[in-house]
Amino acid sequence: MKKVLALILLLSIVYTGCAPCGYKYCMEGSQEFVLDSYKIRQGKYSILELEGQESHPFPASYLQEYEDRIDEDDLLKIAVFHPSRGDLSDAVNAVGGTVGYRVIKGEIHLPGLTSVKVAGLTLEEAREKIQEYYDGEISNVNVFIEYQNRLHSKVELTGAAAVREIPVNGRIRLYEVLSKACVSPNANFFKSYLVRDGRPLTIDFYKLIHDGDMSQNIVMHPKDKIFIADPSDSIITVMGEVGLAKAIPVPSGSISLREAIAAAGGIPFTGDKRCIQVIRGNIINPKIYRLSWNHITYLPNDSLLLMPGDTVYISEKPITRWNRFIEQLLPSSLLIDLGIKTRGVFH
Repeated sequence: MKKVLALILLLSIVYTGCAPCGYKYCMEGSQEFVLDSYKIRQGKYSILELEGQESHPFPASYLQEYEDRIDEDDLLKIAVFHPSRGDLSDAVNAVGGTVGYRVIKGEIHLPGLTSVKVAGLTLEEAREKIQEYYDGEISNVNVFIEYQNRLHSKVELTGAAAVREIPVNGRIRLYEVLSKACVSPNANFFKSYLVRDGRPLTIDFYKLIHDGDMSQNIVMHPKDKIFIADPSDSIITVMGEVGLAKAIPVPSGSISLREAIAAAGGIPFTGDKRCIQVIRGNIINPKIYRLSWNHITYLPNDSLLLMPGDTVYISEKPITRWNRFIEQLLPSSLLIDLGIKTRGVFH
């Protein structure tokens, strides 16, 4: 048995001596973590900056309404009223109330009139033009016009949205489009984005929907595209000495360190509460914050924020590491001891 103990001692020395040399990562303390948490609280723009991504504010003109104009292939609903010419009213209203009047080559064709060019006009301008045409044929005609359907002047939605297309009119804004699209309030608004003219716009969907920040409520344009992300599209990972190592969705763009550890089942007695590490950034140049349980206990949640891509690692206690090493070593040492004794029997 003495030989076995000697072997254990020798291997323990080898085990501690062969520990890999550490890389020179950027190690930070609690103060830097709190300062970065204040940046995370500011929302999507600051989080993208911490991730090393460039973000450019959208032009102020995107918040301004514009005059919507009739486009090719638009379907118009037109009705007329005349006190004595019921036949004319019935003819126009029968088509306008069912199939509608489609804009073809910029023109529409109404009963009793030649073709009327309406492409590029507002609804009011089109109404006045049709009224003028009828006034040349018969007086006291009242014209009413609105959109029935629009082929091109729409916003397209993909991802976690129930409605895929919403028509625009120069006044409808992002908040109203998301409401009409029946987007779930649990959707990942941090990762959601809007594309205009082939270029993604940096818009903080979360602040718009949950904080009511109307500075993000831009007016929608035809052919805008909106992607609504899934909650699992942005996560943080909790590993090491926790109840259950897991990936935690962060649909809002941030979660407190306290909440993340609780969601992973807390820190068991084998975990070293003096060594809680938060790893941020890529594997080539990570930024590592080293915290203790005291920081988590006494600092408020908004001073301990994690952002998507962060990894939380809870180290094991030194005695836990030693005990596990011995547990792995004992079966082998007992087997060696048994071999030595067996050899003695046969010799």
